[in-house]
Amino acid sequence: MAIIGAGPQALTLVTHLLQKKAAMRDRFVVIDPAGEWLHQWHHQFGALEIPHLRSPAVHHPDPHPSALRTFAESRPDELFPPYALPSTALFHDFCQSVIQRWNLANRVMAGTVQHLELCQGLGRQQFRLGLADGRQLLARRVVLAIAGGTPHIPDWARQIPQTYPSERLRHSSQIDLRGPSLAGERILIVGSGLTSGHLALGAVNRGAQVIMMARRQFYAKLFDAEPGWLGPKYLKGFHSEPGWHERWQMIQQARNGGSVTPAMLLRLRRLERQGQITFYEQCEVQRAEWKGNTWQVHCSTGAEHACIAHLPVDRLWLATGSQLNVEQWPLLADVQATYPIEVVNGLPVLDQHLRWPGCNLFVMGGAAALRLGPVARNLFGGRLASDRIVPALVKPSLGLSRTKAPLTA
Repeated sequence: MAIIGAGPQALTLVTHLLQKKAAMRDRFVVIDPAGEWLHQWHHQFGALEIPHLRSPAVHHPDPHPSALRTFAESRPDELFPPYALPSTALFHDFCQSVIQRWNLANRVMAGTVQHLELCQGLGRQQFRLGLADGRQLLARRVVLAIAGGTPHIPDWARQIPQTYPSERLRHSSQIDLRGPSLAGERILIVGSGLTSGHLALGAVNRGAQVIMMARRQFYAKLFDAEPGWLGPKYLKGFHSEPGWHERWQMIQQARNGGSVTPAMLLRLRRLERQGQITFYEQCEVQRAEWKGNTWQVHCSTGAEHACIAHLPVDRLWLATGSQLNVEQWPLLADVQATYPIEVVNGLPVLDQHLRWPGCNLFVMGGAAALRLGPVARNLFGGRLASDRIVPALVKPSLGLSRTKAPLTA
């Protein structure tokens, strides 16, 4: 078995798999470009200087829900209220302890899978994985544990001629705050989610003046989806909904675009009062032009604001999220051609074990949301996915369905 990706969801799957069947230890390989667990996860938290997680301490890659709280007994000040949110450092150290306890430190192979091809071997279906360096691997089962989203770049940003220095227009996924000073600069951050808040704090801490702009009002909620989505309170109704398009709508309504935590909004509003941040809400960039050595930004504004076209802007930061569409994943081209399935607004209709109908390809993360609900991409989504995938990995009797994915759950 091959697991593509070594993030927290892949680690969650492996620990749950080994807890269920320890004999599987030598039957899988994990493939990730960095060759180590959680490399991209830790990089992103460091790059945005995120002090603590948004998820409570019960959400983590270990099968035992209380494991992180037990680990944190000597570090209680690193569990932040109101729901014991672990600090980034605490979560890092805990995950390292999980990796060591389950003896997984050397189970990640460095490599980038570029091709995934269905083939026949010894009378049964297999996958041929083609790596960027020319190596090839064969696997009977494959689990995709990758984020899979591509940065969302607004149309106005796509239309700007490439005449500006590349560092002056960045998507949040390209920004590392641990860089040079921003003293004296004016930075426009577009987007209303938690990432925009982290970017704003980082920019202010480095001496910048910040404009925060969003098409909506900035608003606060503790989690990106209500806690009821972690259990039967909301999931019962979600799973009883027979329509995949209706489920997609429920996911959108539950996540409701970008939000910040109450603590973050409090800090941002305080900086607004101090004159270091300006909010432009219900306001949208129409176009931006690189003139001389700064940006001139034209926008549609609410009644309370004047246009910012007269303000020279040094950097544009896009905290505009990502888009997920499996139909645009080159890795799945062969699978889609051989086993075409229904895709709803980029999300595949998987079977109840999160398997691509017709073959032993399993999908975790946000791409499994039509089965798991709006928290599919979160840490807890890794646990929900593992609960469905692990039984199919350890029980050969759970055979493949070569027909349309049944609706059961």
